[in-house]
Amino acid sequence: MGVVTKRSSMTFFSDPASHYSHRVRIVLAEKGVTVDIVDVDPDNPPAELADLNPYNALPTLVDRDLVLYEPNIMMEYLDERFPHPPLLPVYPVARANSRLMIHRIQRDWCVKVDQIVAQPNAKASEVARKELRESLLATAPVFGERPFFLSEEFTIVDCCIAPILWRLPALGIELDDKQAKPLDKYMKSIFSREGFKASLSDLEEDIRS
Repeated sequence: MGVVTKRSSMTFFSDPASHYSHRVRIVLAEKGVTVDIVDVDPDNPPAELADLNPYNALPTLVDRDLVLYEPNIMMEYLDERFPHPPLLPVYPVARANSRLMIHRIQRDWCVKVDQIVAQPNAKASEVARKELRESLLATAPVFGERPFFLSEEFTIVDCCIAPILWRLPALGIELDDKQAKPLDKYMKSIFSREGFKASLSDLEEDIRS
């Protein structure tokens, strides 16, 4: 490993197309954190990244001497480092439920998104596209129960869901069913947030332009 130069400010090495990088950028924007966001081509990462991250992977967050390279750990770190506004519940049971929901989002939705992105024209991706659409529609009523996902307040769980929903057109998924109305209302609300709009990379903005 090379010598890591100490930094005077926070730096976020981000894949401008990745929903995992996007979820962290939403947290940064919602917190109003001053950060240097470095957009990186995952196929041509800078040499510096390999010195910082043993996996040479994105996203990578650098805060002075601290280097983090797992997006969910980054989000929780940022929530503790910049406590206002809080994005995780205070009470242990509610906090555990939020973490469990993030785990379920990963297993039920993120895995399918990753498969579609990796091989958009593959037969397996067609299956993943169909399963993701059906899962979202089955969950749609939950989005209408509270202002945010299972919460009265915007949370880290919303930070994980929003990047997936924003990418649905690019993934080839349409939710035009009547069943999707609560989900459509949720998306309009989330996408209109200043923090969400500030989190978008140029590439992500182009997805819906």
